[in-house]
Amino acid sequence: MISSIAELISDRIGTMPAGERRAAQTLIANYPLIGLKTVAEFSAAAGVSSPTILRFVSRLGFQNYPEFQSALQDELAAQLQSPASRTLNPASPSGAISPMLEATLENMRETFRHLSDRQLADIATRLAERRGKTFLIGGRFTDPLARYMAAHLAIIQPDVYHLAGQESIWRDRLIDMGKRDVLVIFDIRRYQDSLVRFAETAHQRGVQIVLFTDQWLSPIARFARHVIAGRTAVPSAWDSSAALFVVAETLIGAVTRQLEADSAKRIRDLEGLR
Repeated sequence: MISSIAELISDRIGTMPAGERRAAQTLIANYPLIGLKTVAEFSAAAGVSSPTILRFVSRLGFQNYPEFQSALQDELAAQLQSPASRTLNPASPSGAISPMLEATLENMRETFRHLSDRQLADIATRLAERRGKTFLIGGRFTDPLARYMAAHLAIIQPDVYHLAGQESIWRDRLIDMGKRDVLVIFDIRRYQDSLVRFAETAHQRGVQIVLFTDQWLSPIARFARHVIAGRTAVPSAWDSSAALFVVAETLIGAVTRQLEADSAKRIRDLEGLR
């Protein structure tokens, strides 16, 4: 699978001049819709010139603006795909195991290829800070990842909470969230409106959001301090969360190492209570 535009931006934003970086940030914050507007409208939203937008598009590897928009339109169509449409257009023979395995392994390789060591280190450092609380939540199919990550983080540090149950229960927890806190959200296509609403309100309260999403980017990306865009497409009616799961385990390991002394004592104390 070719790289998504969000992945291309992640790979190249470090080398972009300030104007192009503003264009990239504006696109990510309004992904992908701002890129489907005219060059003049995109440049006005980003606060840069039209030639800067065209240089930004060229830096991503596109020959011209229409080619860039065509790629965004393809991504938008992929975002809206339902499991039914993927069932009607199977990508591999029924019962084939090898294509599924190869696609999953490729998803993991590509996910980590687009994730920098610095980004992972920054997220791990934020999760290891003891100045606030950590909340984790996921969507219909991704919440098991949030629960798994929360269960591990809660062993090595206090004030870690998995938000489960009905949306009204999540909203009630917003009263306990503030600028010192982190909210980890898992959301892949087709993105969950209730999670978007929750993330927006948390963002308004100053909560720092870490988003685990797919290569097409959940709308929550515009509220997130950190975005992990993993590969999820496989030859199946269903998306795979395997790559995101491995990233979560990578971060669990990194946080554990950063809290080595404190976490060792906490684990011993927990064992003593059993």
